[in-house]
Amino acid sequence: MNEILTENIRETKLADALSERYLAYAVSTIVARSLPDVRDGLKPVHRRLLFAMRQLKLDPVSGFKKCARVVGDVIGKYHPHGDSSVYDAMVRLAQDFAVRYPLVDGQGNFGNIDGDKAAAMRYTEARLTAVAVALMDGLDDDAVDFDKTYDGEEEEPVVMPASFPNLLANGASGIAVGMATNIPPHNVGEVCDALLCLLKKPDADIEQLMTFIQGPDFPTGGILAESRAGIIKAYSSGRGAMKVRAKWEKEDLSHGQYQIVVTEIPYQVQKSDLVMRIAKLLSEKKLPLLADIRDESSDVVRLVLEPKSRTVSPEQLMEHLFKNTDLQVNFNLNMNVLDADRTPRVMNIKDVLIAFLKHRDNVLVRKSNYRLAKIAHRMELLSGFLIAYLNLDRVIEIIRNEDEPKAIMVAEFNLTDVQAEAILNMRLRSLRKLEEEQIRSEYDNLLIEKQGLEALLSDTELRKKKLSEEIKDIQKRFGQKTPLGKRRTSVVEAPKEIEISIEAMIEKEPITVVLSKQGWIRSIKGHIDSVDDIKFKEGDSLKATLKAYTTDQIILFANNGRFFTVLGNNIAGGRGYGEPLRLSVDVAEDADIVTMFVWQSEQLLLVASRNGKGFIVNSNDVVAQTRAGKIILNLADADKALLCKPVNGSHVAVIGTNRKMIVFKTEEIPTMTRGSGVILQRYQEAKLSDVRFFNIEDGLPFPSGNGTRIERNISLWLAKRATVGKFPPVGFPRSNKFD
Repeated sequence: MNEILTENIRETKLADALSERYLAYAVSTIVARSLPDVRDGLKPVHRRLLFAMRQLKLDPVSGFKKCARVVGDVIGKYHPHGDSSVYDAMVRLAQDFAVRYPLVDGQGNFGNIDGDKAAAMRYTEARLTAVAVALMDGLDDDAVDFDKTYDGEEEEPVVMPASFPNLLANGASGIAVGMATNIPPHNVGEVCDALLCLLKKPDADIEQLMTFIQGPDFPTGGILAESRAGIIKAYSSGRGAMKVRAKWEKEDLSHGQYQIVVTEIPYQVQKSDLVMRIAKLLSEKKLPLLADIRDESSDVVRLVLEPKSRTVSPEQLMEHLFKNTDLQVNFNLNMNVLDADRTPRVMNIKDVLIAFLKHRDNVLVRKSNYRLAKIAHRMELLSGFLIAYLNLDRVIEIIRNEDEPKAIMVAEFNLTDVQAEAILNMRLRSLRKLEEEQIRSEYDNLLIEKQGLEALLSDTELRKKKLSEEIKDIQKRFGQKTPLGKRRTSVVEAPKEIEISIEAMIEKEPITVVLSKQGWIRSIKGHIDSVDDIKFKEGDSLKATLKAYTTDQIILFANNGRFFTVLGNNIAGGRGYGEPLRLSVDVAEDADIVTMFVWQSEQLLLVASRNGKGFIVNSNDVVAQTRAGKIILNLADADKALLCKPVNGSHVAVIGTNRKMIVFKTEEIPTMTRGSGVILQRYQEAKLSDVRFFNIEDGLPFPSGNGTRIERNISLWLAKRATVGKFPPVGFPRSNKFD
């Protein structure tokens, strides 16, 4: 035993062994599970399901059979996998909201658009649809190859004859190893138009073909909001993203009110999950334009959206919802399929159409050859029957008197073995004169049919004409003029961006924002001039007030160099002390707010630290989108941000705690988006105290006594940036502040 084991040991690198086995697994997943065949658009499980139902004779005119019976046959004969996966695949083929042209006609609970699952397979019944029958038309005529099933006892088709262009009509999705596919469903009438165009003009380019195929046609309808150029680009490469929106309409109510009714939702979006997500965003106050959502759906979708204010336009409300909810989704096109050689590759729309036509041509040739063989066999029999009728008395004599009549007939009348056998098996009731006439007529008809088939096989143009007739028949049965084939998804140009202002989302009201030294913030209705009556918690006091509106963005600058943004409408109002600022933004425990102001677009701001370094930043760059804020001023160890002031003058005056002041041109300060800045004034042991912008022709104002003094002779303090400076004018405040 040890010797036998030793002989069978083969030394292999672990990496090679793993890669070999993983590659085999990957190929199996790609070819036998995840990717559809470009010819019939089916994965193996779907193909086996349909074939098993056909074997059970579940055609559209027959009765239904339990799904458990079908699933049992599939997993017992063709598909050795779990019953739940097979049943799930079967359920999807029956769902008219999941499959554009259902292949299974279900009876019972097969789930719904809300995401509810189907009943157990012992309760549901099914049969094939006319579309599925069209897919399998020709299986009995040697139209495709058959292969042994997994146990070798039966045979199954390698691919369906597919007179129906299923890949594009129903689409496909799947995830394999290292690759995936995502093909949307299309309108079969449009696909047939493109196929007919390609038969007439084989050199037609993709743009010409796309004049027939408008784009995806989803079973749930909706609106394809994409430019024509974008659609053509996606189909030219086989990859691309397309926006799909819900379809909605405005319903007018009394007193100038209105509501929005959503009647169609994007493909593969579960309605119940959509409603729950919108309700959650609503409770989190992330949809300020929406007041309420109700699901009034029955067998048709009806979602009612109530706006918060009638002043909000329906277009603004829907644009806001499209941006923040699954009422708009991206469908990522990826036409990755198995070609006729079972090789996975991404095809463009023309490649897919050509592959389908080649398959149909091959099916037509095989069916014609099969029919020719049948005709040849029948004509051989008919020839023998005619010889028998012409020599009927002699044939009867041979049969009655000879021990080996077959050999004698073959020799005497020059018959084939097949003809002789057929004559011997002929019934006596067939020996009528009328039967001879019928045989001659049948023989002549078969001869005409044979000549037609031979001409068909030898002439490409005749085969194209035949294919065109088959495609037109499919178009007539399932195309745009039928209830099933009407286009459901509207195609519109990509809509222009609708600017949604904060004013549109929030009613504009004046407020006074109050910030305390301990970091409590509140808003008081109206613009208040006197704050003497404002109360604070014990040990707390006023830090800053600000007149603003509920629609304003309030910018707060902390001494750690971070900017924070709070919407005026979100600041706690009413009586009381307000709420801690840290509930709204993540201000560090060791950080304090330096200043607070109303954001204005394109405003220039000077930010500076205590060490006298700073730079100018655009106000658009300081707006923070998150609670964590936005770091703008980088600080050295032990340094702190000191001030943030608007730039509103040609010159700037800078004074330090050492009571030295310099004046220089504003243009000497660089504009940056983030950094530590440049030295504004140089110090030895002092720090920056204050900064003021002014126009030199107007003079430098500063408080003096009970009023304001303006120093017009600035020449004494004019210097370059980053110098030490000189003592300020006589009367300058001892606080070293310009305000």
